[in-house]
Amino acid sequence: MTLRKPISKLLAAGAAMAISATTALAQDVTLRMHQFLPPQANVPKLILDVWADAIEKDSEGRIKIERYAAMSLGGKPPELMDQAIDGVADIVWTVVGYTPGRYPSTEVFELPFMVEDARAGSYAYAKMFDAHMKDTEFKNLKIFGTWVHGPGMFHTNAAVSSPDDLKGMKIRGGSRLVNELLKLTGASPIGMPVPAVPEALSKGVIDGTTIPWEVTAALKVPELVGNHTEFEGNALYTLTFVLAMNKDRYESMPDDLKAVMDKNSGVEFSIFAGGVMQDMDAPARDLAVARGNNIVTVSAEDAAKWAEVVQPIYTTWIADMDKRGLDGQAMIDEAKALMEEYKKNNM
Repeated sequence: MTLRKPISKLLAAGAAMAISATTALAQDVTLRMHQFLPPQANVPKLILDVWADAIEKDSEGRIKIERYAAMSLGGKPPELMDQAIDGVADIVWTVVGYTPGRYPSTEVFELPFMVEDARAGSYAYAKMFDAHMKDTEFKNLKIFGTWVHGPGMFHTNAAVSSPDDLKGMKIRGGSRLVNELLKLTGASPIGMPVPAVPEALSKGVIDGTTIPWEVTAALKVPELVGNHTEFEGNALYTLTFVLAMNKDRYESMPDDLKAVMDKNSGVEFSIFAGGVMQDMDAPARDLAVARGNNIVTVSAEDAAKWAEVVQPIYTTWIADMDKRGLDGQAMIDEAKALMEEYKKNNM
């Protein structure tokens, strides 16, 4: 009789510990986030880490986000979207244009001279994503952020001030529409993910690249080419990004932890991300100036001549969207109206 009470207490304590452990296992989540840039680059350092840190903090440590940079989980940048879909990684950040044709609605923000400001563009992209893309093109993913970078431009081994200057040059393009733009100027588009740019420049595989100022520092582009061409007014182009998660993995999480992730995602996060990328253009530009590189600034008047050259992209893109059952002109009009809405309310 003297042993029954201690044994019963031990059994009760053991059961309580088992329940507690089971609850912790059910609620604590570790997620692997994969992306293609080195960890010291602006996007992982100033956007992805900030986002992940906020989620870890708001979940009181119940969500842990492991960060894998520079494709350290394997594969190539164009495979990132499928890695999220297939569960190779839980979360990925990637360029939508690395999978051309699969997410056509996003291309409205990649049309030449479409976007002037990354915050306005990211706001419009996020709004149109929620209205038109979330349950259609991206229905097999959970998307936390949709944004564009600052103005895309040329970085070349010879000065470029007019479309004619690009004729015969081999230029890396970051998306299907950028490659179309290059073709119309007479350049030879070379498709490759951005991490491949430094080696391609150093070996002469390409004569230049299209990227925003922001990423040039991490890629050491100002050390590899001496000329840069930027545009007044609307950007030559922008690329679209997503921060995406395996949908089944997201749905398997407890509701309160899903709420934490949702709280740190959406329109405001997208504006933040696009704004950070744009804000980091200036420091990167300063590095090129400090090296004495040649910076060509195309005036708004001369940019209109560039716009005339690449105008056929709009015609072919609208026709392509119409064939897909999408109203291309309506998307252009909606994107422009939303960007104007943002500018009116915030700028």
